[in-house]
Formats: sequence, structure tokens, C-alpha cells
Amino acid sequence: MPQFYLPGPWETQKPNSLTPELAHHLRVRRIQVGEFFPIFDGKGQVAKAKLLSLGSKSGEAGLSDIRQDTHRESPYAITLAQGLAGGDKMDWVVEKAIETGAQVIAPLQCERSVIKLTRSSDAERAQKRLLHWEGIVQAACEQCDRTVLASVEPIQSFESYLQKPQKAKLKLLLSPDTDKSLYSVLIESPPQDVILMIGPEGGHSPEEEAQAQAAGYQIVSLGDRVLRTETAGIVAITAVHSIWDLEMQNRLK
Repeated sequence: MPQFYLPGPWETQKPNSLTPELAHHLRVRRIQVGEFFPIFDGKGQVAKAKLLSLGSKSGEAGLSDIRQDTHRESPYAITLAQGLAGGDKMDWVVEKAIETGAQVIAPLQCERSVIKLTRSSDAERAQKRLLHWEGIVQAACEQCDRTVLASVEPIQSFESYLQKPQKAKLKLLLSPDTDKSLYSVLIESPPQDVILMIGPEGGHSPEEEAQAQAAGYQIVSLGDRVLRTETAGIVAITAVHSIWDLEMQNRLK
């Protein structure tokens, strides 16, 4: 059974009220009164819930075995700075980035982005997109058993993102037009917080690559093949985990 999201704070002595969304999910899953189901609060806390009552948009559950469980989170944080892509590609990117372990997703309006959502007149559309992506994050965490909800930053321009102070010291922009490989940089760097910057359809413009380099980004490649924007970030996240997790395992031997 998948886990279900129930935001905290949780009460241990009283029945906890279900959100309308959770009540709907339980009805769809045909969870019956008296049955148990796993829940998480999005901040690393998990519990076993017993369904006490269930209506069409509400219900109550009693909680037990409340504990912290963050073993699926990496000790280093991966930020995916993704150039806005058209159609439903961004939805796919958000979902798969969560499944593969990204902790932060930063949607960026780039020069070659098909959709434009950073103008003042686009504020309502941008907010709806953000809420939609946050829903995808929640559903993906439920599916892959992550207990900490990744954050999705508001849509911002490429230039404004470069100007923001970043905790990560390792900042990588993925481009097919360089001989420096992602592998070579990762193998020479200890596991640490990292930003992976991916361009939209058509990639970053030469001007954007130059701006990123001036802001401390290294330009790296995933190899000889040119990947689609919705594929590149997922491959890069997987590469980070594959190389650094193996390094950490070797250190423990």
C-alpha cells in the first residue's frame, strides 16, 4: 500500500482530521473504517493511521508509531534548475525528478523557453502552474515513499536565478557543446550540495552559458548524444547518485 500525505502537526491523543484530498484518496483506495494505512507529514515524520470515520470530504484517523524516517533522502541536496519546457514536459520532469531524488526544483524562464510566465500579466497562470507542480511533488512522494516533500521555487527568470545567493558551491550547467564531462567533475568532487541547470527545448543560448560561467557555473556534458530537455535532468540526477553514493559506500568499507 502506498503512503498518504497528511500535513502536521499531528495530535497523538486525539483523532486527527483528514484533509478533503486524503479522504478522497482513501475512498478511491477503498480503505474501510478500522483499517490501517501509512502516512507522512512531508517533513520526515511517518506514522501508522487507523481510519475511524470517513465521509465524502472529511474523516478522522487515530495515529500510532509516530517516528522520524528520512533514510530515502540523500545527505547532499540536488537542485534541478530546469528551463521551462512546453506542453506537459514540465509535469514529467517534476515527477521524475522527485522519484530520482531532487530536493529542490527551480523552474527558469530562459531565452529559448516555449512558454513565457515571468511577465506581471502572467502572475495568475504562473501561480496555478506552481500549485499544480506542488501537487505532482506530493503524489510522487506518495508513490516512491519519500517522506520529505521537495520544494518547487516560483518561476523566475534565468538572470534573476543567477543573481540569487546559493548554498551549493558546485554549480553545473549541462550542455552538449563542451568536452568536459559531468562524470569527470563528479568523480573529482566530494559529495556535496549541487545545482544541475538544464536548458529548455533548444538548450541555453550562448549568452546564457556565458552568464552562467561568470556566475560560477561549470559547463559540462552528459556525453556524445544530445538529450531532450525532459530527459537530461533525470539522467544527470541519476549520474550524481550513482557516482557519489558509490564513493560514500567505498569510504565506509
